[in-house]
Amino acid sequence: MFNRLLFKAIICIFTPMFRRIKFPILRYLVIFLYFVVIFFCAIELNFLWLFGYSPDMQDIKTPTLSLSSEVYYADGTLIGRYYKQNRSPVEFKDISPNIINALIATEDVRFYKHRGVDFYSFFTSMISTAKGDRRGGSTITQQLAKNLFETRKKKSQGIIKHVPFIRTIVYKCKEWLTAFKIEHVYTKQQILTLYLNTVPFGNNSFGIKTASLKIFNKTPDKVNPAEAATLVGMLKATSTYNPINNPDHALERRNVVLGQMLKYDYLTQAEYDVNVKKPITLDLSYVENEGQGDSYIRQAVERWLKKWLHDNDYDLYQDGLKIYTTIDPRLQQYAEEAVAEKMKMLQKRFDNLWGKKNPWRDSNGDEITDFVLKAEQHLPIYEKLVKKYSNNTALINQYFERPKHMKVFTWNGDKDTTFSSVDSIKYYTRILNTGMMTIEPSTGKIKVWVGGIDHQYFNYDHVNQSRRQAGSTFKPFAYVTALDNGFSPCDKFTDKPVSIKYNDGGKTQVWEPKNADFRFSYQEMSLRWAMGKSVNSVTAQVTEKVGWDKVVEYAHKCGIESPLKSVPSVSLGSNDVSVYEMVRAYSTFLNKGQKIDPLLVSRITDQQGNVLEEFTLKTEKVLSEETAWLMLYMFRGGMEEPGGTSLALWEYPGLWKKDNQIGGKTGTSSGYVDGWYMGITKDLVTGIWVGADDRSVHFTSSETGEGSHTALPIFGRFMEKVYADPKSGYTYGPFPKPWSKISKTYDCPSPRIKTDTAAIDSLFMPGDTTMIKPDTVKTD
Repeated sequence: MFNRLLFKAIICIFTPMFRRIKFPILRYLVIFLYFVVIFFCAIELNFLWLFGYSPDMQDIKTPTLSLSSEVYYADGTLIGRYYKQNRSPVEFKDISPNIINALIATEDVRFYKHRGVDFYSFFTSMISTAKGDRRGGSTITQQLAKNLFETRKKKSQGIIKHVPFIRTIVYKCKEWLTAFKIEHVYTKQQILTLYLNTVPFGNNSFGIKTASLKIFNKTPDKVNPAEAATLVGMLKATSTYNPINNPDHALERRNVVLGQMLKYDYLTQAEYDVNVKKPITLDLSYVENEGQGDSYIRQAVERWLKKWLHDNDYDLYQDGLKIYTTIDPRLQQYAEEAVAEKMKMLQKRFDNLWGKKNPWRDSNGDEITDFVLKAEQHLPIYEKLVKKYSNNTALINQYFERPKHMKVFTWNGDKDTTFSSVDSIKYYTRILNTGMMTIEPSTGKIKVWVGGIDHQYFNYDHVNQSRRQAGSTFKPFAYVTALDNGFSPCDKFTDKPVSIKYNDGGKTQVWEPKNADFRFSYQEMSLRWAMGKSVNSVTAQVTEKVGWDKVVEYAHKCGIESPLKSVPSVSLGSNDVSVYEMVRAYSTFLNKGQKIDPLLVSRITDQQGNVLEEFTLKTEKVLSEETAWLMLYMFRGGMEEPGGTSLALWEYPGLWKKDNQIGGKTGTSSGYVDGWYMGITKDLVTGIWVGADDRSVHFTSSETGEGSHTALPIFGRFMEKVYADPKSGYTYGPFPKPWSKISKTYDCPSPRIKTDTAAIDSLFMPGDTTMIKPDTVKTD
C-alpha cells in the first residue's frame, strides 16, 4: 500500500509538467529519460532496500582488497589468519607495456576515450549478440568495479535479486555507476594498475605478478609480447585458457590476442610474425610460500566452516571474520610435545629395523620393485612432463633424477640437502605419521587436534581426511551391540576355534579367525575379560550371536559415518575409518549414551565484535544410560583384566594418583600397518593413529608395531602432562558412578592365572603380513 501511494504521489506531482510538452514523441522521450534518472537514483540510494548496497565515494577512494579472517584458541590466543597470500601488488612502472597493450587491445580498445562506460561498445555488443556472435561490452573500469567492489555478490543485492531479468539490469547499472565514480577518482594508469592487481587468474591466484611468476617465473616487467598475450588471454576463461592444463586452447587464445595487438597497431607485422610462431614455454619452477603460518587446526577450521560460509555468503579470505575455536592451547601444546617425543623415538626404531633396505613390501614381504615409478606417476607434475617430453620415459626419468637443493623434514629440525625427486620420494615414504584428537564429551568441544607431525611438510590431515583400518579398536561396537541386546559383561564365552559361514555377493564364504598369538586357550572368559584382552575368537562369537548387520548398525548409531562392509570381520576393524569418527563414537559412552556432533568452533564475530553465529552442542540419544555406563566399565578391563592390552599404561606413574581410572582400547591392523589407541578418562576421550602414509610401509613384529607400542605411549605421555598441570582444568579421579540403575550383573572378577603380560592385540598372524580385506580377516 505504501509503495502504491508513493508511486501515485510521484505521478500526480510530475504529470502536469509532462503535459506541458505538446509534441508526443518529445514528451515520451522526456518521460523515459526522467524515469531512467529516477531508476539510477533509486539504485544509488538503495530505495526501499530493493537494490542492495552500492559503493560510495569513500569506498572508491579507499578500496580494501580483502580483510584477513583470524582464528583463535578457546582462550582468545591467535592461531593464525586466512588471507590470499598469492596476491602480490605491483606498481604501474613495474608492468611491461606488452601487458598493458595486450589488455587494452583485447578487453577495451577504447579505454582512453571513455569515462568508465563505453556506450558505443555496449550497443554494438548487443547487436552482435543478437546476431549470434556473443561478446562482452564491459570496459576495464566496469570489470574493476565488479572485481574490487563485488557488485554482484549476494551482500550487494537487494530484494530485486529474486527477479531474474530485472536483476541483470540492476547489476549492469550498478557497475556503470561504480565505473563512473572510479573514473572520477583515479587516472587511467591507476585504473589499469588496480585492475591488474585484482583480476583473478584461476587456482586462487590474483594479480598479474602472481600469474606471471607462476607460469613463466618472470616478474611482470620482463614478459615478452607472446607471454603477455598468454596471460591476458587467460582472462576470458581462466580454466579453459590455462597454459598449464590446456596448452592447445591457451596457444589458440594467445594468437587471438596477438592478432588484436596487430590490428590496433600495438605490434608491427614483423613483431606479430615472430611472436605468433613461438611455442608457449612454461617455467614452473617458482615456488610460492603459501603455507607460511599454516597449521592443521587452521585448515580443519576452514573445512569445518565450509557449509556455514557458503550458506551465509562469507569469504573466509576477505571478510575479516574472527573465529573462536574450542581448542585448548595448553592441551594442544601437551599433545604436540607428546607426539614429537614419542614419534621421534618410533622413527628411530623404524629406521633401525629397516636400515638401508627399502621398506615398501607386498603381502608376501617382497620389495615392490616399481614402487618409486608408481609414486612418480601419482605426482601432479607427471602428466605435464608426459606432454612436455612426448611420453619420452628417458627424459622423464632424467627430470626425476636431477639433483636439486631443498629443505627436508627431520626430527632434529629442517635440513638443507641436495636430493633428486626420486631421493625425496624414498626419503619421505619412510617417515611415520600420526593423527590425534581429544574431545570433552560433556560439552562436545574438541580440545586437541594434531593432524600430523609437521604441517609444513605433510599437509594431509590424519584426523579427519585420512581413513585407515581400525583394528581391534572397533571391537567395542560388537560388545555394545551385545550389551544393548540382552548380554551382560559377565556372560561367558570360550576361547576356541570359530568357523562362520556367510554370504558375500551371492557366494558362500567361510571365516575362521585366529587369535593374535595364533593360539586358543579353551578357557571360559567373561565378555569384559575377552574385550580387555582383545580375544578374537570371542569377539567373533559375539558378532555371530548378535549379527554383523547389527554391529554395523550400532557403529553408525554411535557416530561412525564411513561406509562399513557388513561381514563377520567388521568387528575386528576391517573397514577404514577416521580418528575423528572413532573419537566421536567413543564419546557416546562417556556422554550417557548421547551421540554428539563435535564442536570445533564456538562462535564467529565480525571485525567490530558483533556475533554472527554461536555454535551449540547437538546431541541424539542412541544408547541407554545403563549400556553406556557398562561400556565404560568394559573399557577399564584393558587395565584391570589379566592380559589386558592397555597394561602398558602402568609404566606411566604420572597417571596413577588419587585413585585415577583410565579405560582404553588398543588396535593394530594386519601386518602392523596401522597402530591405534583410544583412551578414556572421566572427562576426556582421545584417539591416536600411527603409521606410514603408504600402507606397504610398516613395522614387522608385535614388539615394534603393535598399537600398544606405537599409539599408546603418545596417550600416556600426553595425559601425564595434562595431569601435571594444575591449570589444565583436568584432574585425577574415578569414572562416573552409574547414571541409572544397573540391572545386569557386571562384577565378576576374572581368575588371576599366570599369563604373558606382553599382550598382543592385532589383526594379524605372526608371519602373515597381508592386508586385511573386509571379507578375509584371518585373525584377531
